[in-house]
Amino acid sequence: MVFETLLAWRKTKPQDPFEPASFPRLVFQAPVKLLLFNVFHLFNYLRSPPTPADPPIRVVCISDTHDSFPEEVPEGDILIHAGDLTNDGSVSAIQKQIDWLASLPHKEIIVISGNHDTYLDPRTRPSLSEEQREGEIDWKRIHYLQHRRLSLTLTIDPASSDSERARLLNGPKHRRIRIYGAPQIPACGPMSVHAFQYERGRDAWSETVPEDTDILITHTPPKYHLDLSLPNGMGCEHLLSEVKRVKPLLHVFGHVHWGAGQMVVWWDGCHDAYVKGMSTQSRYTGGLLNPLLWWNVVRVAYRGFKGLIWDKVWGGQGPRTILVNAAQMRGNTGKLGNRVQVVEI
Repeated sequence: MVFETLLAWRKTKPQDPFEPASFPRLVFQAPVKLLLFNVFHLFNYLRSPPTPADPPIRVVCISDTHDSFPEEVPEGDILIHAGDLTNDGSVSAIQKQIDWLASLPHKEIIVISGNHDTYLDPRTRPSLSEEQREGEIDWKRIHYLQHRRLSLTLTIDPASSDSERARLLNGPKHRRIRIYGAPQIPACGPMSVHAFQYERGRDAWSETVPEDTDILITHTPPKYHLDLSLPNGMGCEHLLSEVKRVKPLLHVFGHVHWGAGQMVVWWDGCHDAYVKGMSTQSRYTGGLLNPLLWWNVVRVAYRGFKGLIWDKVWGGQGPRTILVNAAQMRGNTGKLGNRVQVVEI
């Protein structure tokens, strides 16, 4: 009876991958991965947050504004927009977003493209009408990164810091931050219209991000992280490998609107087991009879408990990256509604 129910469920209308799957669907489709996902995120939640440098740099993160303007953008040292400024990708629409961004008070403003910013990709630009292509983009004081690296030296005023130690320091302090931005995403629409796409499964990332990168900005999420991870994940597995190799302090992205939020990835055995389990393929039984998948659930629990003891008892933290899905659009509603993400590094 159970197997008949599972088979019947699989024959129902396919789930839109950019919409969250319902809990009953996940219970039938991927019950073991549902357990794995929640065990991993429970241990991740219980760990202490990483300690920022002193004085810290305050990074404000937004993405996927799609022609709209958030009502309130918190103050900060750096403002990052991780793509999809517009809906139609025309010059005039992009310029409106740039004009708004440039008017904000942040010391440095950094922007990358998204798949809806059609004009910015020479391959998709011909899909726009002549009127949509008319004019030139004036980036003003904004740093636009398209497979490009940027090094900034920021002056941090201790008087404006929440850090007690920073307020006691004499005079402003300078911090150098290295940033890399790249817009490419796994294909999610017509190649001639959606910008910077590559075929899903293709490796468009390995050895592309400089090793000394402090902040990485992409449009796509890394797979299984703030990307509607269940049942399949909409991010890129090759980007995940690249983020693990480089281990930036901060990785900002968007694209998957329902994945908005932030989390810390600790590059340890618990995370390795989580990724291995989530990438394990099971047919018909949703993983219930897959010993490899169950073994990774056990590994996540064991490694997660060890990491928690290392953190809470010994005060150890280890290599980590703060991941931020900064999408402002509330799902596919066409309206902004997600919180602007703020991180201190």
